[in-house]
Amino acid sequence: MVRRWAGLLAGVCFLSMAATSAMAQQVCDQSPEDVFRDVSPTIVSILAVSIDPFSVSKRLQTVVGSGVIIDDAGHVLTNSHIVFGSHSIAVTTSQQGVMAAELVGADPILDLAVLRLPSSDGGLTVAKLGDSDSLEIGQDVLAIGNAFGMGLSVTKGIVSGLNRVVRRSPMSWLAPLIQTDAAINAGSSGGPLVDLCGEVVGINTFRLAQGDGIGFSVPLNIAKQVIPELIREGRIKRPWHGINGKIIDLPLQVLLRVPLVRGLLVETVEPGSAAAEIGLRGGSFPVRIGAQEYLLGGDIITHVNGERIMELQTAVRIVGSLAVGDKVAIEYFREGIAYSAEAVLPERPVLPNDLTSVRDRQTDYVRRSGSLP
Repeated sequence: MVRRWAGLLAGVCFLSMAATSAMAQQVCDQSPEDVFRDVSPTIVSILAVSIDPFSVSKRLQTVVGSGVIIDDAGHVLTNSHIVFGSHSIAVTTSQQGVMAAELVGADPILDLAVLRLPSSDGGLTVAKLGDSDSLEIGQDVLAIGNAFGMGLSVTKGIVSGLNRVVRRSPMSWLAPLIQTDAAINAGSSGGPLVDLCGEVVGINTFRLAQGDGIGFSVPLNIAKQVIPELIREGRIKRPWHGINGKIIDLPLQVLLRVPLVRGLLVETVEPGSAAAEIGLRGGSFPVRIGAQEYLLGGDIITHVNGERIMELQTAVRIVGSLAVGDKVAIEYFREGIAYSAEAVLPERPVLPNDLTSVRDRQTDYVRRSGSLP
């Protein structure tokens, strides 16, 4: 009897789970036209204007992009490279037409920014925010945005890859991206990547010029983590250690002839950083081993706060745990001699390389005439 009831209960649970799964599948299996119809009122077109005071002939630059309304307060999530450093920002919504927007906060490293629209008295449609951690490779997605400034358009594709780290800056590891073959055209950058539930799962950021059907989106869950700080502080506060380098692997150990020393090879030290303050040295001698390039001659960091640095994952985890104002103890080797030092981490400023990345991403979006495309 007990086995019979257990069997019946298992059957009911199975049917319940199957029904729930079927309902979820039904809800998340809308047609692309239905998704576009539901999501398009939440998307805005952006025209950002900046003035270069050091230029004579090309002083006025305009950048065209997209964004998505994320709350009833009129906040719009978009890309930093569209609006960072702009003198004025105009936004076009489907409900209220053209209006000026305020830049609330921006982060060039994650390529995310938040705008605020004027008081709307409830006249804005807010997007449904999804869970990018639930994405699966092969899943259908749509990219919606103001492609080439011609108005909203949609492209369809799949999730081609997850956790992609594209080396555009030394801090690219902070933003593992969603790869998609849904076309991310000029002007659709900053718009949402949505699933067939009509939920935003990413913010489209750029495409690879040398590859067909290779575009990237910032996962929405990364954006969710930083939106409150962007709204509250206007920026993301990060500790500034100022060290760029590579873990010493076996080929590099043999080349350096340091069989007993493993750690992080310091290749460059950013001026003004905590590493520069304590006198860490970067390399000066470039060497290529296979496809990997090294800058040799710098210090080798073996321990941070007493923890041995043997793998990149360890260094990334330690850096991720640090905050502005933390004191860090570093042990390192220089020319075969062991040293130690302590540093207090200041806040990381916006660096020239961050702005270079911004300009690179703006390449396809800039209209130098100052007129609307």
